[in-house]
Amino acid sequence: MKRLLIPLAAVLPAAVVHASTDPAKLEFFEKRIRPILSENCYSCHAADTKAAGGLRVDDLNGLLQGGDGGAAVIRGDAKGSALIRRIRHAEERRRMPKDSDALDEAEIADLEKWIDDGAVWPAEEIPSYIGKDRTKYENLRRSHWAWQPLTTPTTPAVKDAAWPAGEVDRFILAELEGRGLSPVGDADRATLLRRVTHDLTGLPPSPEELRAFTEDAATDAYENAVDRLLASPAFGERWGRHWLDVARYGESTGPSRNIPYPHAWKYRDYVIDSVSRDVPFDRFIREQIAGDLLPGEDGKERDRLLTATGFLALGVKDVNQRFKIRFQMDNVDEQIDTVTRSVLGLTVSCARCHDHKTDPVPTTEYYSLAGIFTSTEDGAGVRNKMGGGGLDYYDGEKLVRLSTDNAPPPDPVKAAELRRKADEAKKEWDEIRGTPEGLKRNANGQPVQRAYRLRYEKAQADLMDLTDPAARGLAVHGVREAAQVADTQVRIRGEAERLGPEVPRGFPQIFAVPGAPAIDPAQSGRLQLAEWLTHPGNPLTPRVAVNRIWKHLFGEGLVTTVDNFGVTGDTPSHPELLDHLANRFVAGGWSVKKTIRELVLSRTYRLGGDAPANLVGVDPANRLLWRHAPRRMSAEEIRDTILAVSGKLDRQPPSGAPVEKLKMIEMRDNGQEAATVHRNANTSLGRSVYLPLLRGVTPRALEAFDPVGQTLVSGRREETTVPSQALFMLNSSFVRGQALALAGGLVAGDVSAEERVRSVFLGAYGREPQNGEISAALALLDEFENAPHETLQARADVQAPSDADRPIVADAQAANPDDIPRDDQTTAEEVVEAGDARTAAWMTFVQGVFASAEFRFVR
Repeated sequence: MKRLLIPLAAVLPAAVVHASTDPAKLEFFEKRIRPILSENCYSCHAADTKAAGGLRVDDLNGLLQGGDGGAAVIRGDAKGSALIRRIRHAEERRRMPKDSDALDEAEIADLEKWIDDGAVWPAEEIPSYIGKDRTKYENLRRSHWAWQPLTTPTTPAVKDAAWPAGEVDRFILAELEGRGLSPVGDADRATLLRRVTHDLTGLPPSPEELRAFTEDAATDAYENAVDRLLASPAFGERWGRHWLDVARYGESTGPSRNIPYPHAWKYRDYVIDSVSRDVPFDRFIREQIAGDLLPGEDGKERDRLLTATGFLALGVKDVNQRFKIRFQMDNVDEQIDTVTRSVLGLTVSCARCHDHKTDPVPTTEYYSLAGIFTSTEDGAGVRNKMGGGGLDYYDGEKLVRLSTDNAPPPDPVKAAELRRKADEAKKEWDEIRGTPEGLKRNANGQPVQRAYRLRYEKAQADLMDLTDPAARGLAVHGVREAAQVADTQVRIRGEAERLGPEVPRGFPQIFAVPGAPAIDPAQSGRLQLAEWLTHPGNPLTPRVAVNRIWKHLFGEGLVTTVDNFGVTGDTPSHPELLDHLANRFVAGGWSVKKTIRELVLSRTYRLGGDAPANLVGVDPANRLLWRHAPRRMSAEEIRDTILAVSGKLDRQPPSGAPVEKLKMIEMRDNGQEAATVHRNANTSLGRSVYLPLLRGVTPRALEAFDPVGQTLVSGRREETTVPSQALFMLNSSFVRGQALALAGGLVAGDVSAEERVRSVFLGAYGREPQNGEISAALALLDEFENAPHETLQARADVQAPSDADRPIVADAQAANPDDIPRDDQTTAEEVVEAGDARTAAWMTFVQGVFASAEFRFVR
């Protein structure tokens, strides 16, 4: 922290003077070196070209970072610099520059002298916005509520002392009484159990659980139910999914060239396990940011910590980027954005190109953070390459090796043979690639060279299957310390190659953290960053965390902008309550389960959903919490609840994931890989958190109800109500299949029709049906079952597969025509055709229940 306190005025002159202390060297560069590079290299290796080999020579950073083959220039070492080696290469085909006469000895000597003298390059002009007056920023730091230290508010007194069940209720009731308002009555027991079961597990209570709870007269029945739910494996799956939203979890790189992350599921399982075990939230954050730097008592624990750093590695990546430095800085920006939004609720990434427009984050502080991440190696296992194909984007050496390597080593004889074949195939591919012979078309209209490329890729894949640690389950996507740990420079206007002054690594100064750690010069600074984020004196981390917990239980956060606590975000509806909860969270060991338990046991949480006109008129948005507002289930909840009610839900967590079978090659959205992913999702009966979640390939059973976007931190999902959702419930093969499954079980049971209707209501709605509902349901069933055959067919036609479903089936059949479960495609029409009008009637009734608003909403 002391390093960050160096006045900016002292940093800037040093950077400028350092770059211009020797005018003679600068003049030598401009007169002798830049003309050589411009005339001989820019045509292939500049920003406005394809940058052959990913190398740019029109900027210093491009030369120092290098392209696909590594650094082109090593300052002070001309002989060790790849640029000089290629210029002097004995083989004409590999000598640079191509397509022109070789450089003469005088020009080469000038280049060598320039490199040996330190590769001096003119400094960028420093924009006026760097180092400008910070008066406005200082005022913001002192005035904005979120950046002040946590307060210790006194629990307020209330007039109705009998109503509160705890301190949380007193804060809520005091605010209501101050407005002359009173809360509505409590929810009935069945509604309450359905609410808390969904909120804590994402699943409905079983009919047996409902009956047992409603008949339990013990004063601690509800408390016991809450403890049971918190201890269930389903809790970790439900609340782990909440964090995966925040962690922008996805199993592929995303746009441009979509490359799978076949080991991402290990991070997913790490999250679910940590939430289930109630790992303290501060520890949970430290593990994900700096797990590789934390001690582990044994190999299993060390592997767990390495897996945790997948948080930083599994973001969106533009692997089709031409330039390595732009690829690196884009990934650094994505990591900064993820860390600061997820933990602090701050949009620090807005300061990449200029000082933050609304929050007091200067661009220099952004690059203080950037230095931490440029000193960190991204171990996602991918690299950038413009226009690559096959395994070009995969780099197994970049994956993070696990510490426990119990797998037998590969057969050395077989490995040597496969390596020989791969080398031969590569040589043949290199020799024909781009040649007139290779570009000729064969009888199928394809370039002749394509067969050579496919042969090389096949040989390469065979070798990797045997020797690649990842293929043998010995690696994960994560991060590690970089080989070179150093501060980085401000990038002018955010452009990766335009280097401004170097700034020391450190943390944003937007708020004070007394006793915060100092950056260890020998490390990246991630460990100290993790400690700073979770320091008890950091006011934002606990506020953001408890606000997200509140949002998941009450529908809205005390601060509605859960990912933005900055100036453009909302202000808290109950600021004293927010700080009260944050203090208790830290004092209680950062336990998420304890905080959830306290909130769901509150009287406020147990309120009913009535909406009297007088209260709606005063507070239509229910910001004062005078009732419990209904919420629509998430996409995963709807699917999981349908499976649970139908009796088909497989609650056993899977071992691994379908995506782990995919190679790290580009995956087309309409190709065989995507079809395979869809097929796995369509046939899965497990919980939705375990479905394949590649970016851009959303499982069909989730896409209608606003699944998370997977590109940015999402503490709050978008929620829409559109006609396609009703059409999904009507036409989806998944909904039809589960309705048929439940209908078949109902018809096979030896109970009355009235009891069957009751069981459907209990499973789907969490309540007993009213007499009018039973009679209406029985009338519908009787009319459907006894209608003429032609009428049944006409009604069933409405449930025929939609056009949106047909391509999915076609894709999956094309990939594997024998692996499509026929019952998931069954329509009511086919059930009628089979002569089973009774089952068709119950299938239609169940599907209508699934499609109802009461089913989709938790009240």
